[in-house]
Amino acid sequence: MKLTPPPLNPRLTFAFPSLNTVWTNAFQTLCCLTLVLIPTAAIYAAEGVLKFPAKGEPHGKIVLVSGDEEYRTEESMPMLAKILSVHHGYDCVVLFSMSEDGTHVDPNNSQGVVGWEQLDDADLMIIGTRFRQPSAEDAKHVTKFIDAGKPLIGFRTSTHAFNGKGQFGPDLPYGDFGLKILGERWVNHHGQHKKEGARSVVVDAHADHPILSSVDEIFASSDVYGVIHLTDDDQILLRAAVTETLDPSSPNVSGEKNSPMQPFAWIHPYTSPSGTSGKSFCTTAGASVDFADEDLRRLIVNAAYHLTGRDVPAKANVTFVDPYYPTFYGFIREKGYWKNLNIQPSDFSIGKAPSFPDPKGSPEWNHRDRP
Repeated sequence: MKLTPPPLNPRLTFAFPSLNTVWTNAFQTLCCLTLVLIPTAAIYAAEGVLKFPAKGEPHGKIVLVSGDEEYRTEESMPMLAKILSVHHGYDCVVLFSMSEDGTHVDPNNSQGVVGWEQLDDADLMIIGTRFRQPSAEDAKHVTKFIDAGKPLIGFRTSTHAFNGKGQFGPDLPYGDFGLKILGERWVNHHGQHKKEGARSVVVDAHADHPILSSVDEIFASSDVYGVIHLTDDDQILLRAAVTETLDPSSPNVSGEKNSPMQPFAWIHPYTSPSGTSGKSFCTTAGASVDFADEDLRRLIVNAAYHLTGRDVPAKANVTFVDPYYPTFYGFIREKGYWKNLNIQPSDFSIGKAPSFPDPKGSPEWNHRDRP
């Protein structure tokens, strides 16, 4: 790669002709050293894909798949990738849903997720998509991943991650991915959407599970989902109480809504279309604002360790690598909105902390920093 330095003052180069050569060589050397010593994610940005190399010795590769219209995974996935790469030594790759012309991030494009081939050598997939429709060619990479029995972490709308007429091998249509691979499909909003929050409650039988290491009470501003399809083969680690409001200090609602409390986080053994056994972890928390809660971030990090065969830390470091300014959840169907916002994957590189306006009609809530 040839790098051209800015020109020197013409008077200097006239008086000292060799100075221009010295300056050019020095500039080239400085740039090369910068590329070697500071391998920031921006250097690894491509159309729809953002890579975060592990800091130190790598302990595996994680592909984090964003792409949903409502819960802002384009914000949460890069944040989690930074934590997992910088603090925990994973090579991380974030896939984005791009516009039809590939010029900007567009969560509303259900066919827009690019980079599925990154799964071919991944050790773990973290997915938070909603009703995506990958092409038949792209679906082959997902099929290959689960046919190898590799682990997955799903959150929020991952229970209905895919939709449409495609399939991941025989007997696994897109619409059954959540149910068969993660243990649940879309059921309903058990809590009142945008008015009632969720508070985690540990299931006593699994209180000592490594995934719950140093995970205290989680509060999620997204409401509780209905979960009705888990079986005795699933390990429910957390349940969720519906809270009266979106304030973390609000009490649980009384009455039948919390009796029983819905499953909130669980481990699911899956069988792939080829008959291979695998394991997944799923939580119905996961709006970008939910990850303001450090205990939810720790839950995901602990699950990544556990599913990739590493000893879970006593208290995993989940401090933000860069400031995190999540947007409140909600559909944004305004024509031209995403084109005008012009979000690029590189906007989430190391050293960057983007902030975007909340959708129109968002409720009042006060537990998120702003720049």
